[in-house]
Amino acid sequence: MKRVAVIVGSDSDLPTMEACLTQLRELGISSETHIFSAHRTPDAAADFAKNARENDFGVIIAAAGKAAHLAGALAARTTLPVIGVPVRSSTLDGLDALLSTVQMPSGIPVATVAIDGAKNAALLAAQILAVEDSELADRLNDMRGRMQRQVLEKDEALQRKEN
Repeated sequence: MKRVAVIVGSDSDLPTMEACLTQLRELGISSETHIFSAHRTPDAAADFAKNARENDFGVIIAAAGKAAHLAGALAARTTLPVIGVPVRSSTLDGLDALLSTVQMPSGIPVATVAIDGAKNAALLAAQILAVEDSELADRLNDMRGRMQRQVLEKDEALQRKEN
């Protein structure tokens, strides 16, 4: 199975991405995490993206706050799917990062999840990899089944409580 690259713009983004890394581990997906800045280490970020396919990555997840150009900078250097995670900052509560991540020019797409949506980024990466991996698709289906059962159990408990 291909690996997932998790790239953060700063070490301050790592706590936000813990949910992503945990979800990838739970699904049995190997990942590698790096700190690259679109602005302070543009050459290193570009080199990583250019070589990601050859280094056996299937998806790149990029998390950054404020100007949040990291996902777009990586997407400009690879045809692998790139998923952007806008990170909440103190400046504009993450809206700046969301807009910087989602507003990509035609021809350079970045899939974007919610502000601080690290877990969904991992799940979207898993769904992309599952296109070619039926065992991973089965694990995702099992997870969805567990989520469904949990919601229905909560509803049953609520109905018992109200009656």
